[in-house]
Amino acid sequence: MSLRINDIAPDFTAQTTQGPLRFHEWIGDDWAILFSHPKDFTPVCTTELGYMARIEPEFTRRGAKLIGLSVDRVDDHERWATDIEETQGHRPRYPMIGDSDLAVAKLYNMLPADVDGTSDGRTAATNATVRSVFVIGPDKRIKLMLTYPMTTGRNFDEILRVLDSMQLTAKHKVATPVNWQPGDDVIIAGSVSDDDARKLFPDGWKAPRPYLRITRQPR
Repeated sequence: MSLRINDIAPDFTAQTTQGPLRFHEWIGDDWAILFSHPKDFTPVCTTELGYMARIEPEFTRRGAKLIGLSVDRVDDHERWATDIEETQGHRPRYPMIGDSDLAVAKLYNMLPADVDGTSDGRTAATNATVRSVFVIGPDKRIKLMLTYPMTTGRNFDEILRVLDSMQLTAKHKVATPVNWQPGDDVIIAGSVSDDDARKLFPDGWKAPRPYLRITRQPR
């Protein structure tokens, strides 16, 4: 099943390090960051899970929940968490999905639907495509999808930046330009007429082109 931006994130029930959960129910009215891993006890993923544990309060402050997934059993995740804490200095407190039957990886199109069997006998290389990040909104729709190669650690500070942008643009009729950081100028959405923009943005804007109206970030 192919997934695209703005599709409803597939719902599922799974066992996690915090017990069984139903995904949509667990999200509730929050944002969710689902990030996946091809195998437990893999080096790059160890650093990523530790870093996410470290910056989890930043996501919590933004009303976003973290949930990891790895193509192994929950009891393997528990043992891996000890390694993560000892080597990275932070133990994951967010739930980690046990996907030993590959069900969620297939549901989210990270593995082909016709892959047979379980995680037994599979390696990180055979699960290499299970290295995705999904940002899901309170409406349960997919807002962002990223997939990384196994040899490149993910930049989760960028996920925070993207989350800030999406939360801002969900509330105001603006878009954020290249390399935007919170507090930088923004672009007035193309769907807003100049007449309406004068009401919404009383401080005015700069327009190097009629379609490029740059204004201060709304508070």
